[in-house]
Amino acid sequence: MDREQLKRRAAEAALEYVRPGMVVGVGTGSTAAHFIDLLAGRRDAIVGTVASSDDTAAKLAAREIPVLDMAGIDVLPLYVDGADEVDPRLRLIKGGGGALTREKILASAAEVFVCIVDRVKLVPQLGAFPLPVEVVPLARSVVSAVIARLGGRPQPRAGFVTDNGNIILDVHGLDLSDPERMERELDAIPGVVDCGIFALRPADIVLSAAADGVERIERT
Repeated sequence: MDREQLKRRAAEAALEYVRPGMVVGVGTGSTAAHFIDLLAGRRDAIVGTVASSDDTAAKLAAREIPVLDMAGIDVLPLYVDGADEVDPRLRLIKGGGGALTREKILASAAEVFVCIVDRVKLVPQLGAFPLPVEVVPLARSVVSAVIARLGGRPQPRAGFVTDNGNIILDVHGLDLSDPERMERELDAIPGVVDCGIFALRPADIVLSAAADGVERIERT
């Protein structure tokens, strides 16, 4: 079974959490794209969706799934998204697709955050995957210097602009043994919009797919 089949298996397992009359937050990336395909079969039962990126909104609209404006919603019953890394406490690294700020907004508003991954994304400690940090363009040099003092090696993501009009620094080498502390430190740097550490608001449930099935891991 290849990686895409595993992603689809995890996405299919997330349909269990979709209830009639819900507004569903939908993440960005290849695993979330499988969820969108499957959610099309439930579109008449839900009120609508909130998209974490312009790309996700386009994919939802293409499948005739209603897309609502998050600006008018303060609580999401359910948010479903993938991740680049997941640790044993369901803290995440996200942002490989560049949508980390909007993803974090949806996660913060979610009553239940379900993360769907293939099992290779499960790690004993966060930090092997380069950490995405969204930065206001004029602050790139200032932010890079502060990150370097924290032990990181920031690299601008070439040719990429976020839906918010900002740049992404992919940061290598940060010590994420205390991801909550590092999330606070990075987010406090002037010019940083948000970072891809999801430790202060981790996932509630992780659905991890492998060839032998889907493991459900709940946050304690």
